[in-house]
Amino acid sequence: MRILSINVGKPKTIHIAGQRITTGIDKTPVAHSVAVGKQNLAGDGQADLVHHGGEDKAICAYPSEHFVYWEERYGRPFTAGSFGENWTLLGLTEDDVCLGDIYAAGTALVQVSQPRQPCSKLAFKHQLPDLPKAVCQTGKSGFYFRVLKEGVVAPGAPLVLVERGAEALSIAYINHIYYHERDNAAAIKQIASHPALSASWREVFQKRLSERTRP
Repeated sequence: MRILSINVGKPKTIHIAGQRITTGIDKTPVAHSVAVGKQNLAGDGQADLVHHGGEDKAICAYPSEHFVYWEERYGRPFTAGSFGENWTLLGLTEDDVCLGDIYAAGTALVQVSQPRQPCSKLAFKHQLPDLPKAVCQTGKSGFYFRVLKEGVVAPGAPLVLVERGAEALSIAYINHIYYHERDNAAAIKQIASHPALSASWREVFQKRLSERTRP
């Protein structure tokens, strides 16, 4: 398991299909070591701070194993940074990683906090209107890390599992419940009560539970 590529980029305003959009989704691979902070990587930034970034979503990671699937589906290449991810990973997919897992990366410690849920900016980036929905429905979402210990990491650095998250709830499982078993109250309650779950996803799951108990 390793970080195949580190990708960063500051928000910028682009014009696509007659629309003016400010976004930080364009990430460029770097060849040097990068400081890992509580909010993001050095040199990186987000435009929409309501839905992106923050301590629960400091680092967006995406498995490189999925690129072949997307290339076959859309007939175009997908490379490091294509999904707006900060870390393009090798050897670690949604099936392998669990909520709350703690990994050592360089001198930093990071913890898995939630699946990645893409927005319309991903569709604009690739001019593929159905891509965000396809990412969610296939479970090839990627995931976020929060930073437990700041440090420095270089491209190619190994990701070393330090501690498995409580209950070993995989990101693939959480995606399945979120998108395909919206009425599974027991599973929703289990995920919502997990101590490592991000605040925003906890709120969504708790809302679903409350809606089920309304008369």
